[in-house]
Amino acid sequence: MKEYNQLLLNLNGKQNFNSDDFYVSKSNFYAYKLIEKWPKWEKNILNIYGEACSGKTHLANIFKKKNKAKKISEKELTDDIFKELKLFENIILDDFNNSTEERILYSLFNLVDSDNKYLLINSKEAINEVNFSLNDLKSRSKNCLFAKIENPDDDLIFALIVKNFSDRQITIEKKLIEYIIKRIDRSYSKISEFIYKVDELSLKKKKAIDIKTIKEIV
Repeated sequence: MKEYNQLLLNLNGKQNFNSDDFYVSKSNFYAYKLIEKWPKWEKNILNIYGEACSGKTHLANIFKKKNKAKKISEKELTDDIFKELKLFENIILDDFNNSTEERILYSLFNLVDSDNKYLLINSKEAINEVNFSLNDLKSRSKNCLFAKIENPDDDLIFALIVKNFSDRQITIEKKLIEYIIKRIDRSYSKISEFIYKVDELSLKKKKAIDIKTIKEIV
């Protein structure tokens, strides 16, 4: 674990999605290495899945920047988008939650196959676990690479807290972060919720974060 006394990084207050800003731990190592490994994938479609706030979009943005990919949300996946998608070797379907027409999703898989493109799909659940009605789509969804982002370990929780506090220009002592790590749920969404509450409370109280504030939230 890195040694910090006071932590205040990234003073512009904006979220960074650079490769250097992504903290790799055993929880996300496999997914990250596959992003780095492109184009030497065993399949043309990679599905990275894990709970909300686990870094899937960050990885997608790293992939987009490195490989000039076209990134779309699921609501953008319509018949009209295919003409544009044909212009890109790499496509990202971010935050897939199975709300699109199965016919259109299958058409995307066919485009990737026929034009030898690469597709990165981010989702909360693995797409091979989705109960698709179309048998062809059900079969095709199983013939992909899968990388699950596991629950965060201590090192990753530490890094997430540091990054999120830094993004919000919040200074916090290392010993307080260690106190938080021992008590917070091992969940990306709970960590994100905790950060939001700390940010809200610090703005309201207009003072530095102390152990009393942390206990109040934890």
